[in-house]
Amino acid sequence: MQQTAVPELAHAHTRPIHWLATATALAGVVALSSALQPDAARAAQPGPKPAPAVVAAPDPADVDLPLDCGPVDVVVKERASGDLDGDHRPETVAVVHCDAAMGTPPDAVYVLTRSTDAARPRVVATLVAPKDRNTVTDFAVRDGAVTATLHGYSSRKVPNCCPDVTDDVEWQWRDGAFVRSTPAGSRSV
Repeated sequence: MQQTAVPELAHAHTRPIHWLATATALAGVVALSSALQPDAARAAQPGPKPAPAVVAAPDPADVDLPLDCGPVDVVVKERASGDLDGDHRPETVAVVHCDAAMGTPPDAVYVLTRSTDAARPRVVATLVAPKDRNTVTDFAVRDGAVTATLHGYSSRKVPNCCPDVTDDVEWQWRDGAFVRSTPAGSRSV
């Protein structure tokens, strides 16, 4: 039988003191690991999302409206606000016309928004152009839709005093644009 080059080590035989030292060290590691826990997990919990920051609806007075009134002022006839495109920020819809001394000037309807990176609000859509020669009544913004009654003319021969066409209309944001339709239960004259 061949002898190993390393003689047997004296501590290779276990004694009760070795077991006691190992148990003490193991108890210390367990105690220390329970005291030094990592931070609790922060997984997203189902439930309500935090409310987005409140953004004020745009004021038509802060916008350069694309209405050429010459020397007279622009009059904001009506305005209403609501979230029309589902981005949790209100848009303002303004019915405006030129401040005419006589007659009934045609109305225009503009949608205004305030973007997060621009200092001033801006016009993002024209729902009724002044060249269409309409007067807007029964205007409202409800449930993400703009509704109005348009009083207009069947031809250029009809005098401005006497609109002869009435349409109830509704606009809703769909696929990146405002889509005009006739509300249910409406009729045109």
